[in-house]
Amino acid sequence: MRRYLVVIEKTETGYSSYAPDLPGCMATGSTRDEVEQNIFEALQFHLDGMREEGIEIPEAFAESEILVIQ
Repeated sequence: MRRYLVVIEKTETGYSSYAPDLPGCMATGSTRDEVEQNIFEALQFHLDGMREEGIEIPEAFAESEILVIQ
């Protein structure tokens, strides 16, 4: 099992998301729940495609931290 960071951003029309460790893997949605479901499916599809093509699955290196600035 691998764990990948997913970045979710609010947009003017809904939400967008991407996985920094998997270039090209992104999804959008009208709601937070929808974008979470869509990026989960996109990750599965992306990784399945890499396996089928014989491409090595990259390790997850991206991390996140929330910084509070006053």
